[in-house]
Amino acid sequence: MRNEADYKLIGKSAVCSEITEDEAKILAEKMGVRQLKDGELLVSEGEAVQSLFILASGKLAVFSADISGMQNSIYTMTAGECAGTRAFVDQTPRKATLRAVGDATVYTLTPEDFDTVVDAHPRLAYKVMRALFRVTHSNLMRMNQETQQLSNYINKTQGRY
Repeated sequence: MRNEADYKLIGKSAVCSEITEDEAKILAEKMGVRQLKDGELLVSEGEAVQSLFILASGKLAVFSADISGMQNSIYTMTAGECAGTRAFVDQTPRKATLRAVGDATVYTLTPEDFDTVVDAHPRLAYKVMRALFRVTHSNLMRMNQETQQLSNYINKTQGRY
């Protein structure tokens, strides 16, 4: 098992899609590595962990508690996807629980470690932040589309129901 982040996998991730190989190597030096076994918890909803997570291999199930406190699976992440963009940028508590589905490898980046990248490599930091915005915007667009589809279903408009 590797204890170092693989810069090649980082370069293929959603938050590093436009960085160079050399920039991926710089970022890899700042990242931690978590090896998870099937069912192992990465982070719980409400925790004050502000790390950005990049799924290097395997799958992560994303759970969120409903009004009664019951954990509902809302998404399954695959390799290259990231989680925790909001907590990473806003430094607020987690809004979801992440649990391994099978064995998984997750790269972690703390805001403190990213600050050293901002200071030493501002162009790299800019590229990562721009990618984080794209990921967040994409998630928002997907949620808006799902909300519209649910509204259409409830109101029985714009489709065959």
